[in-house]
Amino acid sequence: MRRVLSVPCLILVVIVLAVFWNRLAVAQNAAPLQDPAHLDNSVSPQDTANAPRSAPVQPAPKSDDANRMAKNSPLLLGPGDEVEITVYGAPDLSGHTRVGDSGNISMPLIGYVRVGGLSTSEAEAAIEAQLRQNNILNDPQVSIFAKDFSSSGISVAGEVVRPGFYSAVGPHRLFDVLQLAGGTTDRASNKVTISHRDQSDVTTVAISKDPAEMGTSNVDLQPGDTVVIPRAGIVYALGEIIRPGGYVINSSGGITVLQVVAAAGGPTHLASYGKTTLLHRTATGFQEQKIDLKKLLRGKVKDISVQNDDILFVPTSGFKSAVNASTLVAAAGTAAIYHVPF
Repeated sequence: MRRVLSVPCLILVVIVLAVFWNRLAVAQNAAPLQDPAHLDNSVSPQDTANAPRSAPVQPAPKSDDANRMAKNSPLLLGPGDEVEITVYGAPDLSGHTRVGDSGNISMPLIGYVRVGGLSTSEAEAAIEAQLRQNNILNDPQVSIFAKDFSSSGISVAGEVVRPGFYSAVGPHRLFDVLQLAGGTTDRASNKVTISHRDQSDVTTVAISKDPAEMGTSNVDLQPGDTVVIPRAGIVYALGEIIRPGGYVINSSGGITVLQVVAAAGGPTHLASYGKTTLLHRTATGFQEQKIDLKKLLRGKVKDISVQNDDILFVPTSGFKSAVNASTLVAAAGTAAIYHVPF
């Protein structure tokens, strides 16, 4: 006869099966998840070796300072430059010398070596090649230290305190060189011209008094550049003026008598308005022009343009003796100089 499981046995079997399926589900959930897209993408060492290499990483772009330094060309040796040459292991070949007018230097055993127009690293290679060619050293190691780049300086001329020739070792900017030259004089223009050694072009830079704009004026300079600060145009206001002196003309559009009088603070209470004189400098001397300053100040007559080196003289009321041009020119030569925003 077939034995039939009793009800308690059936319940026990069901409980055992439930526990088994529960443990199986927990085990599956605890297993690490895998991306189905990568299940079949296992790579063998051979496949890795044959796989194409990835593209090289591009370097980050250079900063503005790095670009400026890369743009600056190295200093080149030239006539008059003072150099210290060291040949390692051969002290008899080492020494101190200057580059000759022809661009050559003289060294023991090898004679003249042309280094003019070369950087120090290029000059080192030229000397090493000459030492090998003359069978003096098999593997020469040469070092050159330039003590003075006399041929690669920057010339500063014009309205500066100390015009001259300044070394360009290291990076230089316009304000650095002007500071070496003692700064500009009180008669300097607000424009600077920079010419380059190769005469490729001439740059004109306007020097602003505004701190926000001064940064654009501080341009980079190169060895061999010539910086010229021209003299500004000056108009003189003398006599019965509150602030007599010379007034720098930095405006390209020109200025007028009223602008000069306003910049000088106006006439004093002792001024003789009707006897005001304007002296124009010409090729043959000064030309005198009488001005009725009272009518000019009241707008009854047209304003008058003034030019560089003109002298506006306002005499004292009741002053009867004439003042000649030479006296006014002498007074203008000792007058204070003012910079005003015409």
